[in-house]
Amino acid sequence: MLTRRTWLVGASAAPLAGAVGAWVAPRAEREAVMDTMRRATTFMTERVSTRGGYVWSYLADLSRRWGEMEAWPGMIWTQAPGTPEMGQIFLDAYHATGETLYYEAAERAGDALIAGQHPGGGWNYIIDFDGEASLRRWYETIGRNGWRLEEFQHYYGNATFDDHATVECGRFLLRLHREKGEPRFLAAVDKVIGFVLDSQYPVGGWPQRFPKAGEFSNHGRPDYTGHITLNDEVAQENIDFLLLVLQQLGQERVREPLVRAMELMIALRQPQPTPGWAMQYTPDLKPAPARTYEPASITPHGTAAAVNQLLDYYELTGEPKYLARVGEAIDWIAGLELPRDQWTADGRNFYRNYEPGTGRLIATHRRGSNAQNGEYWTDFDTAGIRPEKHIDVARLRARYQRVQGLTPEQATRNSVLLGRGESLLPPYVITQAVGGSDLNVTAAAARADAVVDLIAGLNDEGYWPQELRTTSHPYRGDGPAEPPPGFVDRGQVGDDWDTSPFTEPTGPTGISTGLYINNMSRLIGYLRETDAA
Repeated sequence: MLTRRTWLVGASAAPLAGAVGAWVAPRAEREAVMDTMRRATTFMTERVSTRGGYVWSYLADLSRRWGEMEAWPGMIWTQAPGTPEMGQIFLDAYHATGETLYYEAAERAGDALIAGQHPGGGWNYIIDFDGEASLRRWYETIGRNGWRLEEFQHYYGNATFDDHATVECGRFLLRLHREKGEPRFLAAVDKVIGFVLDSQYPVGGWPQRFPKAGEFSNHGRPDYTGHITLNDEVAQENIDFLLLVLQQLGQERVREPLVRAMELMIALRQPQPTPGWAMQYTPDLKPAPARTYEPASITPHGTAAAVNQLLDYYELTGEPKYLARVGEAIDWIAGLELPRDQWTADGRNFYRNYEPGTGRLIATHRRGSNAQNGEYWTDFDTAGIRPEKHIDVARLRARYQRVQGLTPEQATRNSVLLGRGESLLPPYVITQAVGGSDLNVTAAAARADAVVDLIAGLNDEGYWPQELRTTSHPYRGDGPAEPPPGFVDRGQVGDDWDTSPFTEPTGPTGISTGLYINNMSRLIGYLRETDAA
């Protein structure tokens, strides 16, 4: 049931048993692969890391670096693909090679996360090793001026579940503890568990951030971070983490809270004519707004995610209540799908927000040029809006029909909740097994060719060069009170004072943690395939 990050592209794992008969001799020698992995890892650990942690990308000379926003040299990031994910790939490499280089790198990543753990047990997006005053300055400068990223415009001083920040750290530290039983990693995991349990509301949901910071956030806007949150898989990831704790550590104290959270998903579903789910809710379970461009609404993509969760929960418990009215929610989604000739080129076939109780499509607009003079607002003037999400409705319905046809005994044969599931922990990054029908001479040769390219692509310094098309304007102070003359809003970013990230057609060469993780996962998969052969 645990989901894994989708920013890894093309990772492959060891072939299934019995599939090795079609194997051909690899064209890249094993030692060349291992040497490439060592060189790349040494560069990341000795040249790039900050006290064992990482952000997302760096200019080649390390003069600028970015997580979701531009970071300072003393900072590391907890959002993917940041420090926890780097730690996970180090552990994958350690398992594939047995070399202590990788375990030590994972250990340093774990220690970096422990150093930045909030006293309550969770994590913020950012750890700043230059101290609290430095972090506050960052929020007052770069963070405050990211017009589109309102979550960074105010320093809360607490921890967040947003973008999996806390749970990814906890998941990695749990795996790190399981490697060698180091007590300090278990102590950190115990704090994470306490944070997840302490922050849970009696009804079963979680806020986006905890502990509560106040009634208002930056610019006097109401603080939405205390709402019951489904956005960015907050509830789903917390439930998955508690299942992991139950299975790996046998801590029965998490069973009731996770079941309570699962049952809340039933209660959060809204009535007709919008029988779906919102992204966040008030304490009385009514859809609530969040950032200024996120109105109180029912969302098709959020509803599809909730449907998949309820199907998961039936497979965990065998209780029919999780399937009740799921078909109705799928029908509602299907009725909103755009005709194919209105899809975007990249397959987006759904609008985002619909008014609860009426089903009217809500449009979001913005005006201005930066965080000082700009604003977002919503209304029902939908002329010119574009679809934003892709949902495979046929696949969702097919899964529902398959799960619906299972008896409770059939559904729960692999239930982690009932103690029947296989390990949920390692391996983490390598997720896509290669079936026997795919392991043939052509496929094996193609993978070998790809490995040869990866070996050749590592430059003399020891990293895989990446064109950094995503960038941001350097901080230059608070923006003007009026848009500059001739300003044209591109959508992603405003004027030169807006520090929000944006994507350009081309960019400078740099270093990417995501690319390192992706390429290492391919090399690790290759080693596993050759070992099996």
